[in-house]
Amino acid sequence: MLTFCVSVNAQNDSIPTAVNDSLKKVKHKYGLRIGGDIGKIARSFLDDEYTGFEITADFRLKKDLYVAGELGFEEKNNITDYMDVSTSGSYLKGGIDYNMYDNWLDMDNMVYAGFRVGASSFSHDRNSYSIYSTNQYWAPQFSSDSVEEFSGLTAFWAELILGMKVELFNNLYMGLNVQLKVLANETVPDNFENIYIPGFGKTYDSSGIGAGYSYTISYRIPLYKKGK
Repeated sequence: MLTFCVSVNAQNDSIPTAVNDSLKKVKHKYGLRIGGDIGKIARSFLDDEYTGFEITADFRLKKDLYVAGELGFEEKNNITDYMDVSTSGSYLKGGIDYNMYDNWLDMDNMVYAGFRVGASSFSHDRNSYSIYSTNQYWAPQFSSDSVEEFSGLTAFWAELILGMKVELFNNLYMGLNVQLKVLANETVPDNFENIYIPGFGKTYDSSGIGAGYSYTISYRIPLYKKGK
């Protein structure tokens, strides 16, 4: 009888603990996460024909939903067999990210899909160019070294993003993403085509399809927590 009483008491003592564990709330961090594209910074040092930077930011609206955006500047010298063109300008992108990764209790990582709308304001300097002649024997190639500027150009596009962000330390994140872009509208200079658009990248022979990637380091400024 004594053994039975002790067993019953032990079982009763374990019930509140199990209930308390099942009712424990998981608190998610909310705040403004700000960072930069370290890939563009590294490329600026390694590539003599490129200079650029990008500031990234996102804010958590719900458990898996974020409003996000990027602001940047790029300067690119594009040299082909028939043309030498320098492009410079700034861009702005805004949209949302949705986290598809189910974190454990104390984790705050992301595997996400996103959507952006982008806009760019830029200019070209055509440093030199040559006009191809089909009659190579009788007619010499025409070339010009006079610099011509095309300013006040704009472009608008949409892009899909797949990426991930990993929390290295408390509120410090490293990220990687790839982007597929579709050009919606662009200002085309007279007798000339946009070879490179800041924020969009190469135009790939006026196909309207672009691609990109970024490596980011970011820090979240924690504002508050919500339990679930």
